[in-house]
Amino acid sequence: MLGVILIQRLATTLLSSFILLAAALHASPVTSGHPNVVLIMADDLGSGDLAFYGNPKVRTPHLDQLAREGTRFEHFYVSPVCSPTRASLMTGRYNFRTGVVDTLLGRQSMHPDEVTLAEMLRKAGYRTGVFGKWHLGDSYPMRPVDQGFEESLVIRTGGTGQLVCPREETNFRPVLLHNGRQTTGRGYVADLFTDAAIRFLTQYRDRPFFVYLPFNTPHTPLEVPERYYRAYRRMNLEHSEFPQSGHPLEGKADQEMIARIYGMVENLDDNVGRLLAKLEELQLAKDTIVMFMSDNGPLQARYDPQKGFYLDATNRRPINARYNRGMLDLKGSMYEGGIRSPFFIRWPGTLKSNRAIETIAAHIDVVPTLLEACGVPKPSQVALDGVSLMPLLRNEQTRWPDRNLYFQWHRGDTPELYRAFAVRSQAYKLVQPNGADGAEMSMPQPLKLFDMKMDPLEMNNVADTHPEIVQTMRAEYERWFKDVTSGRNYSDPSRIHLGSSKENPTRLTWHDSRGGSSVGRYYDVTAENAGSYRVALQFPVTSLPGTASFSVENTRITKALKPGATACTFPRIVYLPAGQLRLEVGVEQGGKVGRVECVEIERTK
Repeated sequence: MLGVILIQRLATTLLSSFILLAAALHASPVTSGHPNVVLIMADDLGSGDLAFYGNPKVRTPHLDQLAREGTRFEHFYVSPVCSPTRASLMTGRYNFRTGVVDTLLGRQSMHPDEVTLAEMLRKAGYRTGVFGKWHLGDSYPMRPVDQGFEESLVIRTGGTGQLVCPREETNFRPVLLHNGRQTTGRGYVADLFTDAAIRFLTQYRDRPFFVYLPFNTPHTPLEVPERYYRAYRRMNLEHSEFPQSGHPLEGKADQEMIARIYGMVENLDDNVGRLLAKLEELQLAKDTIVMFMSDNGPLQARYDPQKGFYLDATNRRPINARYNRGMLDLKGSMYEGGIRSPFFIRWPGTLKSNRAIETIAAHIDVVPTLLEACGVPKPSQVALDGVSLMPLLRNEQTRWPDRNLYFQWHRGDTPELYRAFAVRSQAYKLVQPNGADGAEMSMPQPLKLFDMKMDPLEMNNVADTHPEIVQTMRAEYERWFKDVTSGRNYSDPSRIHLGSSKENPTRLTWHDSRGGSSVGRYYDVTAENAGSYRVALQFPVTSLPGTASFSVENTRITKALKPGATACTFPRIVYLPAGQLRLEVGVEQGGKVGRVECVEIERTK
């Protein structure tokens, strides 16, 4: 009897040990040197939008905790607008190399020959998912599912409500691409993306995963759940309520705008908290690198009474319209307020907590840093501009060489020398802030120089007292510009493919069009297969009788429109030859050509 009891106890002990071992293996599958990665990015959020950095009004407890639990770079830089930052973040390369120049009109589409972080990690065995704002191309072959992501749930274009199909889109009913197929979300957009990210990491917790969570908030249209907005609207958000160091806040505070932005920031913070809690619940926190950043400086918005919501007001005055820690200017600017981003990285047990690093770093450094951290070699054919930050993160006693970081952005199809650029070294920053709007301007423009050790808020231009530094940094900028623009033909942009087995039908938005023509806007595309295609257009409501038209090669088809029309399908099927084509579309009313918001093209045979 005693022997039976001992055997039962031994069996129970072995079974318990087996269960504990299985649970440990199940909960911590990546201790072999391949940690999970969660890369979170806000859209149009500045460090001044966080309580951690001294904002007395906004509530961001989860991001504040992430900053304290991790290592933070106090001088981390991004591009002044979103698509250029996203291109550099995904490739480790300056955005001009990738073909990304701007945020709209086809200039935001990244060349599909670029190798993304998702492709690099996926090749090493990672499961890869993106949930949020991609903004590097909505159609094949530039979608996330074409660039290394197995699971993808993203908005189209650069934000909700930006002229997509269908037009009736809000943050509460977003138009989404799920693995390349268009669908409509039900619920608040940031909540939906977080839900999807949590499902993904839960499903693949048994092997290394890469979750890219680029929220599209607090970008316009500033639509926010009522419970978040209401609390801030009751607050006094006048400029006098915020710290007054550095550059003063200008004009009269738009308290409605600020309340909406802070409500969206608090919602984003809650969603980050939900995701971090899930990592803890699944016992994955220790084996997961979590990064947080923003894509550019904080936005300024203006209310459009006709549309009924707030629109992005990048590059509009006043330049200091809301609190930004005393930095100069906001999104779209080459000053610190436009290109300096919060950057937190947490890796429990590997990196020290609550540590600040003063060394400059940038978006181009994320790819090489994560490759080293994950033990994944860089593809031999890929030339990175960034460097791994792991020696700094590990606090290794190595000599860190000084280097320049470069930033440039302006409207237009092609990069232009000297227009709206900045060069940042550890000690100095050279700035030419003018010309971002793409309007004609006299060249050259005066250059400004700031001593960033003594004057981190860019209060005093010292160009006149250090002409030799200005000359040296200008020459270095010129060499950089020649280098990063020499590998792309910007007159031949990334082309959307039609009639592909990967995507049919194809929806072209106004953001994909490249310029004006005698008919209206045009699209540079590639037809993969010759054949018959059905064409449909969507456009703003017509007030007069008019004509919709579609042209390609020597073929032009039209359809009469009645007042009140918003869409049409051409009754005639058009034949498209295989190869590179230019499509032209337009809606004519009363002798004027109006724009088309969306073109749907489907290969029928």
